[in-house]
Amino acid sequence: MISVFVQERLLGAALGSIVTGLVVFEQRRDIYKSIMETQSQFAPETQVNQPAVKKRSELHLAHMWNKSIDQTFGALIEFTSSRGW
Repeated sequence: MISVFVQERLLGAALGSIVTGLVVFEQRRDIYKSIMETQSQFAPETQVNQPAVKKRSELHLAHMWNKSIDQTFGALIEFTSSRGW
């Protein structure tokens, strides 16, 4: 049975990871939106490949998400691995 202390830590880590992921996602979305707007203002005759930018941003977001989860839960994973779970 997991103690209350551990449950609180896990809940805090999960909620912190979710909030961090949302903040990173919103910031990246705003950055790409501003880049697209700036490009359309200065070079309206060129077509920007939006699907490629979107795909790249999704891949980067997935990479950042995985990296943040690894950093957040790395110690927990090592601990449970050492216990044989």
